[in-house]
Amino acid sequence: MWLKPEEVLLKSALKLWVLERSNRYFVLQRRRGYGEDGGGLAGLLMGTLDAVLDSTSKVAPFRILHQTPDSQVYWSIACGASREEITEHWDWLEHNVMKTLSVFDSNEDVTSFVQGKIRGLIAEEGKGSFIKEEDPEKFREAILKFEKCFGLAEQEKLVTYYSCSYWRGRMPCQGWLYLSTNFLSFYSFLLGAEIKLVISWDEISKLEKTSNVILTESIHVCSRGEDHYFSMFLHINETFLLMEQLANYAVRRLFDKETFESDLVLRDPLQITKRGLENRAHSEQFSAFFRLPKEETLQEVHECFLWVPFCHFSTLGKMCISENYICFASQDGSLCSIIIPLREVIAVEKADPANKGVNISTKGKRAFRFTEVKDFEHLVAKLGIRSGTISSPHHTASTEVATTSDSDNLVDYYEGQLMAGQKGSSKTVSTEALMTVFHPQDADNLDSKMLKEKMKEQSWNILFVECGRGVSMFRTKKTRDLVLRGIPETLRGELWLLFSGAVNDMATNPGYYTELVEKSLGTCTLATDEIERDLRRSLPEHPAFQSDTGISALRRVLTAYAYRNPKIGYCQAMNILTSVLLLYAKEEEAFWLLVAVCERMLPDYFNRRIIGALVDQAVFEELIRDHLSQLTDHMTDMTFFSSVSLSWFLTLFISVLPIESAVSVVDCFFYDGIKAILQLGLAVLDYNMDKLLTCKDDAEAVTVLNRFFDSVTNKDSPLPQAVQQASNLNDTKSYHPKVDITDLIRESNEKYGDIRYEDVESMRCRNRLYVIQTLEVTTKQNVLRVVSQDVKFSPSDLEELYELFKKEHFLSCYWSANSPVLRHHDPSLPYLDQYRIDCQQFRVLYHLLSPWAHCANRDSLALWTFRLLDENSDCLINFKEFACVLDVMYNGSFTDKLKLLFKLHIPPAFTEVESLSPSKGDDLSKEELIHFSQLNVSSPVDSQEADALKRSPEKAGKEKIDIQAYLKQWQDELLKKEENIKDLPRMNQFQFIQFSKTLYNLFHGDPEEELLYWAIATVTSLLLKMEEVGRRLQSPTSPAKSPASAAESSTDSQNAPKKDSAPQQTERRNVQSPRRDDHEWSFAFEQILASLLNEPALVRFFEKPLDIKAKVENAKTSQLKARTRV
Repeated sequence: MWLKPEEVLLKSALKLWVLERSNRYFVLQRRRGYGEDGGGLAGLLMGTLDAVLDSTSKVAPFRILHQTPDSQVYWSIACGASREEITEHWDWLEHNVMKTLSVFDSNEDVTSFVQGKIRGLIAEEGKGSFIKEEDPEKFREAILKFEKCFGLAEQEKLVTYYSCSYWRGRMPCQGWLYLSTNFLSFYSFLLGAEIKLVISWDEISKLEKTSNVILTESIHVCSRGEDHYFSMFLHINETFLLMEQLANYAVRRLFDKETFESDLVLRDPLQITKRGLENRAHSEQFSAFFRLPKEETLQEVHECFLWVPFCHFSTLGKMCISENYICFASQDGSLCSIIIPLREVIAVEKADPANKGVNISTKGKRAFRFTEVKDFEHLVAKLGIRSGTISSPHHTASTEVATTSDSDNLVDYYEGQLMAGQKGSSKTVSTEALMTVFHPQDADNLDSKMLKEKMKEQSWNILFVECGRGVSMFRTKKTRDLVLRGIPETLRGELWLLFSGAVNDMATNPGYYTELVEKSLGTCTLATDEIERDLRRSLPEHPAFQSDTGISALRRVLTAYAYRNPKIGYCQAMNILTSVLLLYAKEEEAFWLLVAVCERMLPDYFNRRIIGALVDQAVFEELIRDHLSQLTDHMTDMTFFSSVSLSWFLTLFISVLPIESAVSVVDCFFYDGIKAILQLGLAVLDYNMDKLLTCKDDAEAVTVLNRFFDSVTNKDSPLPQAVQQASNLNDTKSYHPKVDITDLIRESNEKYGDIRYEDVESMRCRNRLYVIQTLEVTTKQNVLRVVSQDVKFSPSDLEELYELFKKEHFLSCYWSANSPVLRHHDPSLPYLDQYRIDCQQFRVLYHLLSPWAHCANRDSLALWTFRLLDENSDCLINFKEFACVLDVMYNGSFTDKLKLLFKLHIPPAFTEVESLSPSKGDDLSKEELIHFSQLNVSSPVDSQEADALKRSPEKAGKEKIDIQAYLKQWQDELLKKEENIKDLPRMNQFQFIQFSKTLYNLFHGDPEEELLYWAIATVTSLLLKMEEVGRRLQSPTSPAKSPASAAESSTDSQNAPKKDSAPQQTERRNVQSPRRDDHEWSFAFEQILASLLNEPALVRFFEKPLDIKAKVENAKTSQLKARTRV
């Protein structure tokens, strides 16, 4: 590798380098301890220094220096990992540079020319590489070391590297940690002991920072049950965050393909950089904190002061700017934050240049003043253009009406928009919250509860006067305190919309909901069937959902969302949540609130595997261990908390609390996010601690919690008794003292309010790996349970085969931006079909695992085996098919193995194979292999859809499950009988020749090779003679049929229908096998079997016991290298 020229003052410092070649201007040196003089003490010392020191010398054992006569200064210009590489550089210099140097008069000109030439070569190399121009020279060296040490594919992108220690037992090994897109790798060489560790991100089940007596701070990585510890980082937090991101990236790419494919930033793994990941992490944190659309990316951050008018002082904080929003959050304890959409901005002006001030005016006569803004003039110009206040003065009259500081309702701003978008659909979309229709407030009835409600409203109105109202209001500690006390009924829908960020989605997508309703009406899918089933179960005690008005609104919102997001569709808990949203928000607002909950605030909650809910439950368990250690010591099984709390997370406590209390929880959730639910869950367990500690089993503990929830009330709720029916029914049954929800929420904040949002997100990320791996273990156990019934492999061997099979699927996804195989992993499919491989992947595994992989025509055998297994012609096979064919090779009887070989040489498996490159012999290229695997496969669109439908009945009828198809598939499997050897079609002349060649190849290298060759020659000769005699006896010139010929004729007549059965199998692939005329001969399987049984050497060969363990162990170490070569 050419290096950026650097001075080397001493040519042979400390005698660490040995001279290999030299001329007038260049010197080639070898690192002492490498090459001819072997290892020894010098070799151990040099190897240790090369592994530990961060210097050019660590890169390679060879280097080239540039020198000029009469100069003591040398310049390093190239290095090499091997003698061949450095010799190539040396030869290039002699042929292309040496002759030119003689024309220069001065040594300075020579050195300048050489340096310029080398820099030009480096620049030319960089054009086609993954190294960016801004990458430093050390990073180029690290890439060379990374490639040399681990031998991964060229496409594997190194993201960054760190110096650290890896702990083996109690001994630290100093080395280098390399973080790439798909692997965590570590290399160390200390005094002859080499440590090389490669862990793929998708295998990691635990990634955390730990500390103990020995390791002050370290990073713990758990992969496949093995623990690895890395410590002594210079910046451990930076390292850990990057590792978290890369692990999460790999998990999303391999296990959550729909979300990943929609992410334009991460779709191409070759474009991932350390800086890009850091920027992405900041953008995600920014969007989540301010509840902005996920598409927003953080572009600028400015530390500045914001003038807070109602406090009459400026607060220090950070101004964060994205494409469409200006946000600010204070750094002190006042928790002051604002969000200014650029669509609301009408002017951006410079103010008080001495203080570097920026004034931002919004609709509704609001103004925000920022001071001490770095480069404020440039910022003013940029924001002015982006908001349209400079280039387009008329832009201010566009989409929205201003947010004002009076007490008008926020959603009145969108009234004109809403009505304009619904002119043709006013009869189908409700424009009123159900609570205003079914429970209008009586202004004349001012009982104690209504008076308290009015006082709450007045408190909020005072806040609106001080802090503003609408999307750009100041959010302070006082705002939070008012939310904890409960939002008034009349303001609940407005503030939910504001705090959740749904107000921004609704403002930027006018008319979207109405359009969705029109498109989704009348559709019939699995989701709509489930929605119809659950409509009457949603808050059945509330009058709104005892009438067609509420039921129809609920149906429209849920159906529209299922149409918008078919990945989620409909999940059972969504009906309960949406019912409550419809009580306090208009129909379109309820829809956007549902979008905010499902897609931002509770990600991955509402899908088939509810991964998001499982992750948050794992976070909840972790918080219980930290804050309620008494309870964890008492409970023998922590899964109790997961099972009992699942409904708390999925329905935000709505399903367990009375409605009047549950809405107060929803208030806190929309303001604080999942943190509010976690805090309340801890408070519930803490409140019932004493009773839970006396419980003898889980059932008793569940009863305690249920009685507690029944006793929770909201004494200030103005809802009528008819609505509070659920809690009132239990009044006479419960002896539990009443608990007010406001007191419970306040207590949860006082005790557990120190839980930070950043910590929750970090725990989410950490536990996501654990949850994903747990689900994968469940999938593996189910697959192994099904497959173990059909094979004779031991459970441990079968598990190892599954891991290799799954790893091969993932390896094909690692280095391709748009891997077609990636589309084939679908967690919603049955367990067996979640992981499937194509012909290319099967060939790699066949070479590694098959006892017949030593054959010269092994590629052809792998191809024919794959075609035989691919019964439905979708060019994919699952693990059961893969394991069953290996089981025949290793554990099958003589007849089973021979039958497999026979079937490989007849259609539909057999196809004539010939490599396009004669130099490769029988080896096939990837393109040829894929071509032959698809050859003569009938693959029109309808056929593919039918095959997919057959495999996955739930895909029928727009996701509607076809139960009959499932039952038929199950019945076919139960009735499937063992194949009769008489049902096999005959083998023609060409196929028999190929069959004989395969047998010859199988015997190569066997101790009885000569004997086996003699035996197969004998059998072949005998079969040909038998066929020749049979044909002569059947010819018309034969005078009479002997008994033998009559038997032969009888056999042929019996076999005639079975010959006709062959086209039925080949018809599926439209395989055109060579036509058999009167002069061709053929053999039945029984003939070949009987002939081979007469040769003891052949019987011994096929009945020889084979152990797959050695093959599996070799495959585990060779699989990655095999894929790299491919």
